[in-house]
Amino acid sequence: MKQNRFFYTLISMLCLLGLLAACAPAATPAPATQAPAATQPPAATEAPVATEAATAAAEPVTLTYLVDDSQNTRDTTQALVDAYTAQHPKVTINIETRPGGTDGDNIVKTRLASGDMDDMFFYNSGSLLQALHPTDTLVDLSKEPFIPNIVESFLPTVSQNGQVFGVPTGTALGGGILYNKKVYEQLGLSVPKTWADFEANNEKIKAAGIAPVMQTYGDTWTSQLFVLADYCNVQQGDLIFAADYTANKAKYASVPGAMARFTYLQEGNQKGWYQKDFATTKFEQGLKLLADGEVAQYPMLSFALSTIATNWPDKANDIGYFGQPGSDASKNCSTIWMPAGTYIPQTSKHIAEAKDFLAFIASTAGVDAISAKVPPQGPYLIKGTKLPDNVLPAVKDIAAYIDSGKSVPALEFLSPIKGPNLEQICVAVGTNQMTPAQAATNYDKDVEKQAQQLGLPGW
Repeated sequence: MKQNRFFYTLISMLCLLGLLAACAPAATPAPATQAPAATQPPAATEAPVATEAATAAAEPVTLTYLVDDSQNTRDTTQALVDAYTAQHPKVTINIETRPGGTDGDNIVKTRLASGDMDDMFFYNSGSLLQALHPTDTLVDLSKEPFIPNIVESFLPTVSQNGQVFGVPTGTALGGGILYNKKVYEQLGLSVPKTWADFEANNEKIKAAGIAPVMQTYGDTWTSQLFVLADYCNVQQGDLIFAADYTANKAKYASVPGAMARFTYLQEGNQKGWYQKDFATTKFEQGLKLLADGEVAQYPMLSFALSTIATNWPDKANDIGYFGQPGSDASKNCSTIWMPAGTYIPQTSKHIAEAKDFLAFIASTAGVDAISAKVPPQGPYLIKGTKLPDNVLPAVKDIAAYIDSGKSVPALEFLSPIKGPNLEQICVAVGTNQMTPAQAATNYDKDVEKQAQQLGLPGW
Protein backbone atom coordinates (compact mmCIF):
# COMPACT_ATOMS: atom_id res chain seq x y z
CA MET A 1 0.00 0.00 0.00
CA LYS A 2 1.05 3.65 -0.59
CA GLN A 3 0.83 4.32 3.12
CA ASN A 4 3.13 1.42 4.01
CA ARG A 5 5.73 2.57 1.51
CA PHE A 6 5.40 6.07 2.94
CA PHE A 7 6.21 4.97 6.49
CA TYR A 8 9.10 2.75 5.46
CA THR A 9 10.56 5.66 3.49
CA LEU A 10 10.04 7.92 6.51
CA ILE A 11 11.90 5.62 8.89
CA SER A 12 14.81 5.24 6.46
CA MET A 13 15.12 8.97 5.97
CA LEU A 14 15.09 9.54 9.73
CA CYS A 15 18.16 7.42 10.03
CA LEU A 16 19.85 9.12 7.08
CA LEU A 17 19.21 12.57 8.49
CA GLY A 18 20.72 11.62 11.80
CA LEU A 19 17.61 12.15 13.89
CA LEU A 20 18.15 8.92 15.74
CA ALA A 21 21.62 10.05 16.70
CA ALA A 22 20.43 13.52 17.68
CA CYS A 23 17.55 12.31 19.79
CA ALA A 24 19.41 9.15 20.83
CA PRO A 25 17.48 6.04 20.07
CA ALA A 26 11.17 9.50 17.44
CA ALA A 27 6.24 13.40 16.01
CA THR A 28 5.21 15.03 17.38
CA PRO A 29 5.92 14.35 16.44
CA ALA A 30 10.22 11.44 13.94
CA PRO A 31 9.08 13.22 11.06
CA ALA A 32 11.98 13.07 8.48
CA THR A 33 11.26 13.74 4.85
CA GLN A 34 7.60 12.83 4.94
CA ALA A 35 5.01 12.42 7.64
CA PRO A 36 2.87 9.35 8.23
CA ALA A 37 -0.03 8.73 5.89
CA ALA A 38 -3.12 10.59 6.99
CA THR A 39 -5.64 8.08 5.73
CA GLN A 40 -4.48 4.97 7.53
CA PRO A 41 -1.31 3.96 9.39
CA PRO A 42 0.46 0.85 8.08
CA ALA A 43 -0.89 -2.45 9.21
CA ALA A 44 0.84 -3.89 12.23
CA THR A 45 3.36 -6.59 11.43
CA GLU A 46 2.04 -8.45 14.43
CA ALA A 47 -1.17 -8.19 16.38
CA PRO A 48 -1.31 -5.19 18.70
CA VAL A 49 -0.61 -5.91 22.33
CA ALA A 50 -3.52 -6.02 24.78
CA THR A 51 -5.15 -2.66 25.31
CA GLU A 52 -4.43 -2.59 29.04
CA ALA A 53 -1.40 -3.31 31.14
CA ALA A 54 -1.73 -6.11 33.64
CA THR A 55 -1.42 -3.85 36.65
CA ALA A 56 -4.92 -2.44 37.03
CA ALA A 57 -5.43 -0.82 40.41
CA ALA A 58 -6.48 -3.29 43.10
CA GLU A 59 -7.26 -0.49 45.57
CA PRO A 60 -8.79 2.93 44.91
CA VAL A 61 -6.20 5.34 43.58
CA THR A 62 -6.21 8.95 42.39
CA LEU A 63 -3.89 10.07 39.60
CA THR A 64 -3.20 13.62 38.48
CA TYR A 65 -2.73 14.58 34.83
CA LEU A 66 -1.26 17.96 33.77
CA VAL A 67 -2.29 19.15 30.28
CA ASP A 68 -2.27 22.44 28.39
CA ASP A 69 -5.42 24.54 28.40
CA SER A 70 -6.26 24.46 24.68
CA GLN A 71 -9.76 23.23 23.84
CA ASN A 72 -8.43 20.39 21.74
CA THR A 73 -6.12 19.08 24.46
CA ARG A 74 -8.77 19.38 27.14
CA ASP A 75 -11.32 17.53 25.00
CA THR A 76 -8.84 14.83 23.97
CA THR A 77 -7.57 14.08 27.45
CA GLN A 78 -11.05 14.26 28.99
CA ALA A 79 -12.30 11.71 26.44
CA LEU A 80 -9.44 9.37 27.37
CA VAL A 81 -9.95 9.82 31.11
CA ASP A 82 -13.72 9.28 30.90
CA ALA A 83 -13.38 6.10 28.85
CA TYR A 84 -10.59 4.68 31.00
CA THR A 85 -12.18 5.37 34.38
CA ALA A 86 -15.48 3.92 33.17
CA GLN A 87 -13.59 0.64 32.74
CA HIS A 88 -11.60 1.10 35.97
CA PRO A 89 -13.99 2.37 38.66
CA LYS A 90 -11.30 2.25 41.32
CA VAL A 91 -9.19 4.79 39.46
CA THR A 92 -9.84 8.55 39.61
CA ILE A 93 -7.86 10.82 37.29
CA ASN A 94 -7.91 14.54 38.04
CA ILE A 95 -6.99 16.74 35.07
CA GLU A 96 -5.06 19.93 35.82
CA THR A 97 -4.47 22.57 33.13
CA ARG A 98 -1.57 24.92 32.43
CA PRO A 99 -1.06 27.66 29.81
CA GLY A 100 0.44 26.92 26.42
CA GLY A 101 3.63 28.44 25.03
CA THR A 102 6.59 29.61 27.09
CA ASP A 103 4.61 30.05 30.29
CA GLY A 104 3.46 26.45 30.12
CA ASP A 105 6.95 25.23 29.29
CA ASN A 106 8.29 26.98 32.38
CA ILE A 107 5.64 25.34 34.57
CA VAL A 108 6.55 21.89 33.26
CA LYS A 109 10.29 22.47 33.73
CA THR A 110 9.85 23.95 37.19
CA ARG A 111 7.66 21.10 38.40
CA LEU A 112 10.03 18.48 37.08
CA ALA A 113 13.00 20.22 38.70
CA SER A 114 11.21 20.60 42.04
CA GLY A 115 9.81 17.05 42.09
CA ASP A 116 6.28 18.46 42.15
CA MET A 117 5.09 17.15 38.77
CA ASP A 118 1.71 15.39 38.41
CA ASP A 119 1.57 11.62 38.00
CA MET A 120 1.32 12.13 34.22
CA PHE A 121 1.65 15.10 31.92
CA PHE A 122 0.88 15.99 28.29
CA TYR A 123 3.71 17.73 26.43
CA ASN A 124 5.37 18.14 23.05
CA SER A 125 7.41 15.44 21.43
CA GLY A 126 10.52 16.34 19.44
CA SER A 127 13.01 19.05 20.35
CA LEU A 128 11.10 20.54 23.28
CA LEU A 129 11.01 17.17 25.00
CA GLN A 130 14.78 16.86 24.68
CA ALA A 131 15.13 20.07 26.69
CA LEU A 132 13.45 18.29 29.64
CA HIS A 133 16.42 15.88 29.87
CA PRO A 134 13.99 12.93 29.87
CA THR A 135 16.62 10.32 30.75
CA ASP A 136 17.03 12.05 34.11
CA THR A 137 13.40 13.06 34.76
CA LEU A 138 10.97 10.64 33.09
CA VAL A 139 10.03 6.97 33.38
CA ASP A 140 11.45 4.74 30.64
CA LEU A 141 8.68 2.89 28.77
CA SER A 142 10.82 1.08 26.21
CA LYS A 143 10.17 -2.38 27.69
CA GLU A 144 6.43 -1.93 28.16
CA PRO A 145 4.20 -4.34 26.20
CA PHE A 146 2.19 -1.51 24.63
CA ILE A 147 5.14 0.14 22.85
CA PRO A 148 4.82 -2.20 19.79
CA ASN A 149 1.32 -0.77 19.26
CA ILE A 150 2.85 2.60 18.30
CA VAL A 151 3.80 3.40 14.70
CA GLU A 152 7.59 3.24 14.62
CA SER A 153 8.08 6.69 13.08
CA PHE A 154 6.85 8.34 16.29
CA LEU A 155 9.28 6.70 18.68
CA PRO A 156 12.47 8.70 17.95
CA THR A 157 10.65 11.93 18.87
CA VAL A 158 10.03 10.68 22.43
CA SER A 159 13.35 8.93 22.90
CA GLN A 160 16.76 9.70 24.34
CA ASN A 161 19.76 7.45 24.93
CA GLY A 162 17.87 4.39 23.68
CA GLN A 163 14.95 4.88 26.06
CA VAL A 164 11.31 5.70 25.15
CA PHE A 165 9.34 8.08 27.37
CA GLY A 166 5.92 8.83 25.88
CA VAL A 167 2.91 7.60 23.91
CA PRO A 168 1.24 9.60 21.10
CA THR A 169 -1.83 11.40 22.41
CA GLY A 170 -4.01 12.65 19.57
CA THR A 171 -3.15 12.86 15.88
CA ALA A 172 -0.33 14.09 13.71
CA LEU A 173 -1.05 17.60 12.43
CA GLY A 174 -0.70 19.78 9.38
CA GLY A 175 1.13 23.06 9.92
CA GLY A 176 0.15 25.59 7.27
CA ILE A 177 -2.75 27.87 6.40
CA LEU A 178 -6.35 27.26 7.45
CA TYR A 179 -8.69 29.19 5.15
CA ASN A 180 -12.38 29.98 4.86
CA LYS A 181 -13.57 28.24 1.70
CA LYS A 182 -16.68 30.40 1.43
CA VAL A 183 -14.54 33.54 1.25
CA TYR A 184 -12.41 31.93 -1.44
CA GLU A 185 -15.51 30.91 -3.40
CA GLN A 186 -17.11 34.33 -3.02
CA LEU A 187 -13.99 36.04 -4.43
CA GLY A 188 -13.19 33.39 -7.05
CA LEU A 189 -9.81 32.53 -5.51
CA SER A 190 -7.73 29.39 -5.99
CA VAL A 191 -5.49 27.77 -3.38
CA PRO A 192 -2.06 29.43 -3.82
CA LYS A 193 0.91 27.29 -4.83
CA THR A 194 3.52 30.07 -4.51
CA TRP A 195 4.08 32.99 -2.15
CA ALA A 196 3.39 35.36 -5.04
CA ASP A 197 -0.01 33.68 -5.50
CA PHE A 198 -0.62 34.08 -1.77
CA GLU A 199 0.24 37.78 -1.93
CA ALA A 200 -2.12 38.27 -4.88
CA ASN A 201 -4.94 36.51 -3.06
CA ASN A 202 -4.38 38.66 -0.01
CA GLU A 203 -4.70 41.87 -2.00
CA LYS A 204 -8.01 40.70 -3.48
CA ILE A 205 -9.30 39.70 -0.06
CA LYS A 206 -8.25 43.03 1.42
CA ALA A 207 -9.93 44.93 -1.44
CA ALA A 208 -13.17 43.09 -0.59
CA GLY A 209 -13.07 44.51 2.94
CA ILE A 210 -12.03 41.25 4.64
CA ALA A 211 -8.84 40.87 6.68
CA PRO A 212 -6.64 38.48 4.67
CA VAL A 213 -4.54 36.93 7.45
CA MET A 214 -5.25 36.14 11.10
CA GLN A 215 -2.69 36.80 13.81
CA THR A 216 -3.52 36.19 17.47
CA TYR A 217 -0.67 37.63 19.49
CA GLY A 218 -2.83 37.70 22.61
CA ASP A 219 -1.62 34.07 22.79
CA THR A 220 2.01 34.57 21.84
CA TRP A 221 2.70 30.95 20.88
CA THR A 222 0.45 31.37 17.83
CA SER A 223 2.87 33.89 16.31
CA GLN A 224 5.34 31.21 15.20
CA LEU A 225 3.49 29.52 12.34
CA PHE A 226 4.68 31.69 9.45
CA VAL A 227 8.21 30.71 10.51
CA LEU A 228 7.72 27.08 11.52
CA ALA A 229 5.25 26.06 8.79
CA ASP A 230 7.67 27.20 6.09
CA TYR A 231 10.17 24.47 6.87
CA CYS A 232 9.04 22.25 4.00
CA ASN A 233 10.11 25.05 1.64
CA VAL A 234 13.44 25.47 3.41
CA GLN A 235 14.18 21.77 3.00
CA GLN A 236 13.18 21.85 -0.65
CA GLY A 237 16.04 24.32 -1.17
CA ASP A 238 18.50 22.65 1.20
CA LEU A 239 18.02 18.94 1.82
CA ILE A 240 20.65 18.79 4.57
CA PHE A 241 19.63 21.97 6.41
CA ALA A 242 18.42 20.04 9.47
CA ALA A 243 21.69 18.15 9.82
CA ASP A 244 23.79 21.27 9.28
CA TYR A 245 21.61 23.25 11.68
CA THR A 246 22.05 20.62 14.39
CA ALA A 247 25.81 20.53 13.81
CA ASN A 248 26.12 24.36 14.02
CA LYS A 249 26.96 24.61 10.31
CA ALA A 250 23.82 26.51 9.21
CA LYS A 251 22.31 29.67 10.72
CA TYR A 252 19.01 31.42 10.19
CA ALA A 253 20.84 34.70 9.61
CA SER A 254 23.09 33.25 6.90
CA VAL A 255 20.74 30.92 4.99
CA PRO A 256 18.44 33.02 2.76
CA GLY A 257 15.64 30.44 2.71
CA ALA A 258 15.57 30.29 6.49
CA MET A 259 15.84 34.06 6.98
CA ALA A 260 12.90 34.61 4.57
CA ARG A 261 10.59 33.02 7.11
CA PHE A 262 10.84 36.10 9.32
CA THR A 263 10.20 38.46 6.40
CA TYR A 264 6.71 37.00 6.00
CA LEU A 265 5.76 38.28 9.46
CA GLN A 266 6.98 41.76 8.61
CA GLU A 267 5.29 41.75 5.20
CA GLY A 268 1.92 40.88 6.71
CA ASN A 269 2.16 43.85 9.07
CA GLN A 270 3.42 46.35 6.52
CA LYS A 271 0.87 45.39 3.86
CA GLY A 272 -2.05 45.51 6.28
CA TRP A 273 -2.96 41.85 5.99
CA TYR A 274 -3.70 41.36 9.68
CA GLN A 275 -7.07 41.95 11.31
CA LYS A 276 -7.78 44.84 13.66
CA ASP A 277 -6.48 44.26 17.20
CA PHE A 278 -4.29 41.34 16.04
CA ALA A 279 -1.78 42.19 18.79
CA THR A 280 -4.32 41.37 21.51
CA THR A 281 -6.66 38.86 19.83
CA LYS A 282 -6.66 35.47 21.57
CA PHE A 283 -6.48 32.11 19.83
CA GLU A 284 -10.12 31.06 20.22
CA GLN A 285 -11.33 34.56 19.37
CA GLY A 286 -9.36 34.24 16.16
CA LEU A 287 -10.91 30.89 15.33
CA LYS A 288 -14.37 32.43 15.55
CA LEU A 289 -13.32 35.22 13.17
CA LEU A 290 -12.05 32.58 10.74
CA ALA A 291 -15.17 30.43 11.06
CA ASP A 292 -17.39 33.47 10.49
CA GLY A 293 -15.39 34.57 7.45
CA GLU A 294 -14.36 37.87 9.02
CA VAL A 295 -10.75 36.86 8.42
CA ALA A 296 -9.92 34.68 5.43
CA GLN A 297 -6.80 32.73 6.47
CA TYR A 298 -4.95 31.67 9.61
CA PRO A 299 -1.39 30.27 9.77
CA MET A 300 -1.98 27.52 12.31
CA LEU A 301 -1.66 23.86 13.24
CA SER A 302 -4.63 21.71 12.29
CA PHE A 303 -5.43 20.84 15.90
CA ALA A 304 -7.49 24.06 15.80
CA LEU A 305 -10.05 22.25 13.65
CA SER A 306 -11.45 20.38 16.61
CA THR A 307 -12.10 23.64 18.47
CA ILE A 308 -14.01 24.99 15.47
CA ALA A 309 -15.95 21.74 15.18
CA THR A 310 -16.82 21.83 18.89
CA ASN A 311 -17.73 25.51 19.22
CA TRP A 312 -19.14 26.23 15.74
CA PRO A 313 -20.08 22.83 14.29
CA ASP A 314 -22.08 24.37 11.44
CA LYS A 315 -18.91 26.13 10.23
CA ALA A 316 -16.39 23.27 10.45
CA ASN A 317 -16.89 22.12 6.86
CA ASP A 318 -16.25 25.68 5.63
CA ILE A 319 -12.58 25.46 6.63
CA GLY A 320 -9.91 24.16 4.25
CA TYR A 321 -6.15 23.79 4.51
CA PHE A 322 -3.10 24.40 2.32
CA GLY A 323 0.63 24.16 2.96
CA GLN A 324 2.47 27.45 3.31
CA PRO A 325 3.41 28.48 -0.23
CA GLY A 326 7.03 28.80 -1.31
CA SER A 327 8.80 29.99 -4.44
CA ASP A 328 8.21 27.01 -6.75
CA ALA A 329 4.69 25.79 -7.57
CA SER A 330 6.02 22.40 -8.68
CA LYS A 331 7.46 21.84 -5.20
CA ASN A 332 4.40 22.97 -3.23
CA CYS A 333 4.37 21.02 0.04
CA SER A 334 3.16 20.97 3.63
CA THR A 335 5.01 20.86 6.93
CA ILE A 336 3.75 18.18 9.33
CA TRP A 337 3.80 17.94 13.14
CA MET A 338 3.76 14.66 15.00
CA PRO A 339 1.44 14.23 18.00
CA ALA A 340 2.33 15.40 21.47
CA GLY A 341 2.82 12.69 24.07
CA THR A 342 1.80 11.68 27.55
CA TYR A 343 4.69 11.08 29.97
CA ILE A 344 5.27 9.83 33.53
CA PRO A 345 7.77 11.66 35.79
CA GLN A 346 10.10 9.57 37.88
CA THR A 347 8.66 11.26 40.97
CA SER A 348 5.16 9.81 40.51
CA LYS A 349 3.96 7.68 43.43
CA HIS A 350 1.67 5.71 41.11
CA ILE A 351 3.91 4.64 38.25
CA ALA A 352 2.28 1.23 37.70
CA GLU A 353 -1.20 2.76 37.52
CA ALA A 354 0.00 5.57 35.26
CA LYS A 355 1.57 3.01 32.91
CA ASP A 356 -1.79 1.25 32.70
CA PHE A 357 -3.43 4.49 31.57
CA LEU A 358 -0.71 5.03 28.97
CA ALA A 359 -1.35 1.48 27.73
CA PHE A 360 -4.96 2.52 27.14
CA ILE A 361 -3.88 5.64 25.23
CA ALA A 362 -1.65 3.47 23.03
CA SER A 363 -4.52 1.18 22.01
CA THR A 364 -7.28 1.13 19.44
CA ALA A 365 -9.74 1.52 22.32
CA GLY A 366 -8.02 4.75 23.31
CA VAL A 367 -8.15 6.05 19.75
CA ASP A 368 -11.84 5.15 19.54
CA ALA A 369 -12.47 7.07 22.77
CA ILE A 370 -10.85 10.19 21.30
CA SER A 371 -12.55 9.91 17.91
CA ALA A 372 -15.97 9.60 19.58
CA LYS A 373 -15.51 13.04 21.17
CA VAL A 374 -12.95 14.95 19.11
CA PRO A 375 -12.93 15.24 15.30
CA PRO A 376 -9.51 14.00 14.10
CA GLN A 377 -7.12 16.64 12.75
CA GLY A 378 -4.74 14.15 11.10
CA PRO A 379 -3.64 10.50 11.27
CA TYR A 380 -3.41 8.52 14.48
CA LEU A 381 -0.10 6.79 15.12
CA ILE A 382 -1.51 3.68 16.78
CA LYS A 383 -1.36 0.55 14.65
CA GLY A 384 -4.65 -0.86 13.46
CA THR A 385 -6.49 2.48 13.48
CA LYS A 386 -7.82 4.60 10.64
CA LEU A 387 -9.62 7.88 10.20
CA PRO A 388 -13.42 7.86 9.92
CA ASP A 389 -15.03 8.39 6.53
CA ASN A 390 -16.67 11.65 7.66
CA VAL A 391 -13.38 13.35 8.56
CA LEU A 392 -13.33 17.15 8.16
CA PRO A 393 -12.48 18.55 4.71
CA ALA A 394 -9.32 20.25 5.97
CA VAL A 395 -8.01 16.91 7.24
CA LYS A 396 -8.59 15.45 3.76
CA ASP A 397 -6.54 18.37 2.40
CA ILE A 398 -3.69 17.43 4.74
CA ALA A 399 -4.01 13.77 3.75
CA ALA A 400 -3.63 14.73 0.09
CA TYR A 401 -0.21 16.29 0.77
CA ILE A 402 0.92 13.28 2.76
CA ASP A 403 -0.42 10.63 0.40
CA SER A 404 1.22 12.34 -2.59
CA GLY A 405 4.60 12.49 -0.86
CA LYS A 406 4.54 16.29 -0.64
CA SER A 407 5.01 16.64 3.09
CA VAL A 408 8.02 17.35 5.27
CA PRO A 409 8.28 17.12 9.07
CA ALA A 410 8.73 20.32 11.04
CA LEU A 411 12.35 21.10 11.90
CA GLU A 412 11.75 20.38 15.58
CA PHE A 413 11.30 16.70 14.71
CA LEU A 414 14.48 16.50 12.63
CA SER A 415 16.67 18.35 15.12
CA PRO A 416 16.68 18.48 18.93
CA ILE A 417 17.15 22.26 18.79
CA LYS A 418 14.35 24.79 19.09
CA GLY A 419 15.03 28.10 20.78
CA PRO A 420 12.62 28.83 23.66
CA ASN A 421 12.17 32.51 22.78
CA LEU A 422 10.96 32.11 19.19
CA GLU A 423 7.42 33.22 19.97
CA GLN A 424 8.56 36.49 21.53
CA ILE A 425 10.87 37.15 18.57
CA CYS A 426 8.03 36.49 16.11
CA VAL A 427 5.71 38.87 17.96
CA ALA A 428 8.39 41.57 17.81
CA VAL A 429 8.73 41.17 14.04
CA GLY A 430 4.99 40.87 13.44
CA THR A 431 4.35 44.09 15.36
CA ASN A 432 7.15 45.89 13.46
CA GLN A 433 9.39 46.26 16.52
CA MET A 434 12.23 44.16 15.12
CA THR A 435 13.55 43.62 11.59
CA PRO A 436 13.74 40.14 10.07
CA ALA A 437 17.54 40.36 10.07
CA GLN A 438 17.59 41.20 13.76
CA ALA A 439 15.12 38.40 14.44
CA ALA A 440 17.24 35.81 12.64
CA THR A 441 20.36 36.90 14.53
CA ASN A 442 18.55 36.88 17.86
CA TYR A 443 17.07 33.46 17.18
CA ASP A 444 20.49 32.06 16.28
CA LYS A 445 21.71 33.24 19.70
CA ASP A 446 18.63 31.70 21.33
CA VAL A 447 19.33 28.39 19.60
CA GLU A 448 23.00 28.46 20.59
CA LYS A 449 22.14 28.63 24.28
CA GLN A 450 19.81 25.64 24.02
CA ALA A 451 22.28 23.57 22.00
CA GLN A 452 24.95 24.18 24.62
CA GLN A 453 22.54 23.21 27.40
CA LEU A 454 21.86 19.96 25.54
CA GLY A 455 25.59 19.33 25.19
CA LEU A 456 25.46 18.92 21.41
CA PRO A 457 28.80 18.54 19.59
CA GLY A 458 30.01 21.50 17.57
CA TRP A 459 28.48 24.16 19.86
